[in-house]
Amino acid sequence: MNRRELLLGAAAMAAVAASGRVFAAEHDAHEHHREMSTRNNSLIEAASDCVLKAQICLQHCLVLLGQGDKSMAACAKSASQVEAVCGALQKLATAEAKNLPQMAKLAMDVCKDCEEECKKTDKHPECKACGEACAACYKECKKIAA
Repeated sequence: MNRRELLLGAAAMAAVAASGRVFAAEHDAHEHHREMSTRNNSLIEAASDCVLKAQICLQHCLVLLGQGDKSMAACAKSASQVEAVCGALQKLATAEAKNLPQMAKLAMDVCKDCEEECKKTDKHPECKACGEACAACYKECKKIAA
């Protein structure tokens, strides 16, 4: 691992940690407003984790692609698609949208494709984590998919 990869990885992890602390602080400050539905919490959490892991995986793939490793192109493409679809899934689940079951079905397909692609590159911890998050999101989507 060269310095550039190490610095990029450290910067990504620092950004993730910082955003988590900000979210936790906001969440604690608004604890008295907890009249939310819990119907979709597992799906919301799985989709959120999938988005985060896909972002980390995508950044890792981009670093390797920049170094000439073209074998990461398909993984980067699938991680990018998961990020987009699971972000939308998370929003629809939070809103308890009437079309959530249809979106969950689409997310299942995208997550399954990404999981399969990440298996090909799972020697990289970022890819392995993304694949595992996709598998977990797939299972949650299956519970409500149309």
